[in-house]
Amino acid sequence: MDSRITVERAQRLRQLHAEYKPLVLPTVWDVWSARTAASLGFPALTIGSHPLADSRGADDHEGQTFEEVLAAVRPIIAAVDVPVSVDLEAGYGHKPADLIAGLIEVGGAGLNLEDTVHSDGGRVRSTEEHASYIGGLRAASDDAGVPIWVNGRTDLFIHAPSASGVLDEAIERLRALEQTGADSVYPVGIQDDDELLTAVTGAVAVPVNSTAHPVKHDLERFRRLGVGRVTYGPLLQFAMSDAMKDMLGPWTP
Repeated sequence: MDSRITVERAQRLRQLHAEYKPLVLPTVWDVWSARTAASLGFPALTIGSHPLADSRGADDHEGQTFEEVLAAVRPIIAAVDVPVSVDLEAGYGHKPADLIAGLIEVGGAGLNLEDTVHSDGGRVRSTEEHASYIGGLRAASDDAGVPIWVNGRTDLFIHAPSASGVLDEAIERLRALEQTGADSVYPVGIQDDDELLTAVTGAVAVPVNSTAHPVKHDLERFRRLGVGRVTYGPLLQFAMSDAMKDMLGPWTP
């Protein structure tokens, strides 16, 4: 994609986060789903690692290489006229600068980066390590002259026996990500807990991303809780699978 278009899309994604509270980015996985979401008027999209992997017969948790992901997302990004962010999991074992260079080359306007290191036995990065990685993404983006939106994700809540038991640690981590250059932060696994969401949104100055189910959740609730960004993870694809089963069920032999 032309570098000027990539810069414009990255700048537009940054503006959208300021204009919408929250900004809803439907999570898509192929050209059809991206075009369908964009046709409804959504001003930006995100490509999720889980639905992308499912659509390609691969495993989530870095069951595809970085190069394979780039090849898969290139036509999706090119098929729409809105900014597209890409879930890059834990980085596929690559340095931050390599991720930024690859993302810019295919026209991506933003990225999601988590702290569960799938290429290293599924360990979770320490707060300092994850913040350093996020800082490297920010620096590489700045050096490239493209204002890539960096969404810093933590999986602390989903790994813990009790989500509330790691709240203080999670907030410390999210604040560290904010300080090293994350444009938004993404505490996965607390979308159904008003108390935890309120605590997190009140603890950081950048937008907080929450996962949402397109049928079971309500946009106004997320707005009321201070959520600044909403994505669906694999839940939109799951909901569509359920709808497809309902439609096809009467036709089965």
